[in-house]
Amino acid sequence: MKWKILDTGKRSAKENMAIDAELLEKMKPDDPPILHLYEWERDSATYGYFLDPKKFLDLEKAEAQGLSLARRPTGGGIIFHVSDLAFSVLVPANFPHYSTNTLDNYDFINSAVKRGVKTFFKDAESLSLLPEEPAPLDESCRHFCMAKPTKYDVMLEGRKIAGAAQRRRKQGYLHQGSIAIALPKENFLNKVLLKGTLVHEAMLANTFSLLGRKWTANDLEEVRKTLKHQLQEELTQ
Repeated sequence: MKWKILDTGKRSAKENMAIDAELLEKMKPDDPPILHLYEWERDSATYGYFLDPKKFLDLEKAEAQGLSLARRPTGGGIIFHVSDLAFSVLVPANFPHYSTNTLDNYDFINSAVKRGVKTFFKDAESLSLLPEEPAPLDESCRHFCMAKPTKYDVMLEGRKIAGAAQRRRKQGYLHQGSIAIALPKENFLNKVLLKGTLVHEAMLANTFSLLGRKWTANDLEEVRKTLKHQLQEELTQ
């Protein structure tokens, strides 16, 4: 079945999430699968459908930093879309790789992501999908996707490169993924994270940054461009 590639460009966080929600709502079981690529008008963060961000972020400082917030139509924790590549995959119920087992669906898409990021590593065989979910450093870390790996996340050297959240309906499912190109700058995190938690430390310990700690906007743009191409190649082959 031929894939549909949809690139909706730079939009606000709320617009990006609304597009994904509408794509899922309108999807039919016999439709082609969709790879939805998009970017952000400004620094953004999204949070899981059932999560209250004010319990984990200093919203006043986040606003002062120009951070745009939006609720995802999927579950999971908070993801900063400051230095990542965000993408979505919509898989209809009659697609051969669709499963009623959520972990099988994570395995299908994150295996393609794992193949897609291989171009950045000499020892690509070290890439793996996390077999078991580790305990968080503290309870707040449980609610930040970059602070706590979950089962079938893409891992290298014990740290997370890519994760995702899903929402399944009878007509198919929506998979919203994020690949960590770099960690947000330390000064930014110190301002927007609530004090008294181990979230920042957990991000440093658990997230693998493709670019390391020193990166520029041009670096991000180049890596995003490469990753978009690789995702298309690996998912639609």
